[in-house]
Amino acid sequence: MTLPPLSLRARIVALTAATAVLATVAVGYTVAAADGDGRPPESVAAPGLTLDNAPGLYHAARSGNVRSAPYSSSGTGAADGARSRNTGLSCDRFYASGRSAVCIASHPGISQKTKVNVLDRELNTRRTVVVGGIPDRARVSPSGRMVAWTLFVSGDSYASSSFSTRSGILDTRTGYLVKNVETLQLYLEGRRYHAPDVNYWGITFADDDNRFYATVATKGKTYLVEGDIKSWKARTLRRNVECPSLSPDGTRIAFKKRVREGAQDPWRLHVLDLRTMRETPVAETRSVDDQAAWLDDSTLAYALPGRAKGTSDIWTVPADASAAGPSLLLSGASSPSMVAAGG
Repeated sequence: MTLPPLSLRARIVALTAATAVLATVAVGYTVAAADGDGRPPESVAAPGLTLDNAPGLYHAARSGNVRSAPYSSSGTGAADGARSRNTGLSCDRFYASGRSAVCIASHPGISQKTKVNVLDRELNTRRTVVVGGIPDRARVSPSGRMVAWTLFVSGDSYASSSFSTRSGILDTRTGYLVKNVETLQLYLEGRRYHAPDVNYWGITFADDDNRFYATVATKGKTYLVEGDIKSWKARTLRRNVECPSLSPDGTRIAFKKRVREGAQDPWRLHVLDLRTMRETPVAETRSVDDQAAWLDDSTLAYALPGRAKGTSDIWTVPADASAAGPSLLLSGASSPSMVAAGG
């Protein structure tokens, strides 16, 4: 039997119904994709939120979502993230400075990979680099031009002797990318040095976008190195320095120093004066396995394990030998990064 053709009105009604069904399916798919592992499928910034209109302490929450909480140098305004704002980004490590930010997160696949998203001050993605390894550290130079990251490529803890790392640097102005800084010409205690076990991690930049500091490890020892991007050389400055972090005024380096052998509470935070090369332990006596961040020229922030398994909290401590001890800043958070208004 041949059906009579549909009237124009009937065809419009049918098309509207079909569109509604497709829209419902699309929404359902988006929600399912977001709920699959608790994270959105892509790191997309919340509409209207930028580093300029949401300055403060950026951090990764327990869910991996990056949030911004108010912070003042008096230490108030960031307690437990009560007034924090969700950026919409999902990162294992986040850091922002100057005109850029970096978000590194595990990239799904058969082999372990990390997606490095370089963002502008509006938190829009400028470039994405996919590299092999597990997310570990991330830093941006004060101007925002240089971006660096460190990944575990074997093992997952600095406390063991069976780990290996790989660090990369991206110049956001020229687009020049170095996926593995182990090609650096290394001078160990004044002599040119080659060894197959050389590892770099924890890069931190000076404000000239050329000089940087990092940890280099070889033959079971760690050193602080000062690197030069233009000449692509690095020289060791001091032994037993890990995860350096340069102060905003460029005069001091916060770092973790191994004070005990083995994997049980091996480190203590210290601050090194680059002019005198004198190091001072801070008032935090617990073992900190983190690359501390400077909130200002006198305050350090870092993550320590939280009460619940797999969680962490952000603590602060004065960067000198003051009697003031550590203070809890944010619960259920990691990867602190201080962002000032206007860059």
